[in-house]
Amino acid sequence: MHKEYGAKDVLALIKEKEIKFIDLRFMDFPGLQQHFTFPAAQIKAEVFEEGLGFDGSSIRGWQAINESDMLVMPDPRTATLDPFSDLATLIIYCNILDPITKERYSRDPRNIAQKAENYLLSTGIADTVFVGPEAEFFIFDNIQYSQSASHGFYYIDSDEADWNTGRAENPNLGYKLRHKEGYFPVPPSDQLHNIRQEMSQVMLDAGLTVECHHHEVATAGQCEIDLRFQPLTNMADQLTLFKYIIKNVARKHGKTATFMPKPLFGDNGSGMHCHLSLWKDGNPMFAGNKYAGLSQEALWFIGGLLKHAASLVAITNPTMNSYKRLVPGYEAPVNIAYSARNRSACARIPMYSPSPKAKRVEFRVPDPSCNPYLAFSALLMAGLDGIQNKIDPGEPMDKDLYDLPAEEKAKIPQVPGSLAEALLALEKDHDYLLKGDVFTEDALETWVKYKRVHEVEAVNLRPHPYEFFLYYDI
Repeated sequence: MHKEYGAKDVLALIKEKEIKFIDLRFMDFPGLQQHFTFPAAQIKAEVFEEGLGFDGSSIRGWQAINESDMLVMPDPRTATLDPFSDLATLIIYCNILDPITKERYSRDPRNIAQKAENYLLSTGIADTVFVGPEAEFFIFDNIQYSQSASHGFYYIDSDEADWNTGRAENPNLGYKLRHKEGYFPVPPSDQLHNIRQEMSQVMLDAGLTVECHHHEVATAGQCEIDLRFQPLTNMADQLTLFKYIIKNVARKHGKTATFMPKPLFGDNGSGMHCHLSLWKDGNPMFAGNKYAGLSQEALWFIGGLLKHAASLVAITNPTMNSYKRLVPGYEAPVNIAYSARNRSACARIPMYSPSPKAKRVEFRVPDPSCNPYLAFSALLMAGLDGIQNKIDPGEPMDKDLYDLPAEEKAKIPQVPGSLAEALLALEKDHDYLLKGDVFTEDALETWVKYKRVHEVEAVNLRPHPYEFFLYYDI
């Protein structure tokens, strides 16, 4: 991905690399990447000014069938070689436009992210927001699932899983990872080291800046690869490419990768802690002489995140499965509080480095099932609302929350316990998202309706396998 790339640079790259196809990509509303592909000869300079038409009626959460025509506008700065295509192919991310008015589409996630960055500029508070997500994921060796009127099941398997110590592997060489002990033994217990190396190298070759990789806490293949922070939209683009690379390298090795937050019962789920910082004129704004070396603006930013936490999670933790991870009593960050030490608080201030440039806020609630364009935008808007209204985050919560007396613990608010609760919170508290027309009423209404109908109600309608254990003999 190239910060200053233009249409001429892309056309020159097509010739230089003898590119055969151009893969135009965009993000649907829930957060799944979409694409369609053209022979390279069809991509002329005017395509970057006029766009290309397509039918948007089948994209989840988008147009009705009677208004289906839309335009994709390729962004030349995002051009990168596809590392997995058999023929030389160039990936370009796109924005979505109305074909008649040429206005950007209000439900295009990438458009929302760019509007969020433009709104930040318009406030004069800062000119750049940096985002650094820590996206955890699982690599499995087998996944089977099915649901019908007569059955419902899932079956997960992993060669390094705790439950396979007794499996006949002819021979079984042991070195399985015990539950909650995957952080981070060396190989041979960590059987995914070389795959993560390959994933990281493919990312580096594609222009992503990888900081480190490691096995995560859970058994059965939980991993993490960290990218260096980037400006908001650029980071969302990179995280989209990051997921694409991880899934395809895993598949190349006969394995499967998932960013589902809680695939395993009884072990850690996958989160996506998001590190956020504001900068202005090349200077960090979050370093100061307040708590944990923060500035007043940083504390107000935290105040905004905490005030809007209940509604934020409808976007940053947008799946029914997300709330299997956000369960009180574990390490999951469910407490609406901030701290320099406490990892079960929603907001944490990392203390690894004394450098002012490293001063940031880590919002620990999000998970990698989110649409990054929407999630990063919502986090920025909540934080800005905190600065604009000088929202006091209150006192930090540096006590051990696990040892607090019950009456004191009960006073600490927590994030919603289900997607249904989070959507209700979003309906009640979303004015901060509407500023600068970043999120529109239409986009938010569509989001809530889609999630209720296609996820909350759909899951609630279906019997759960554990219900048979609880109730079959009634």
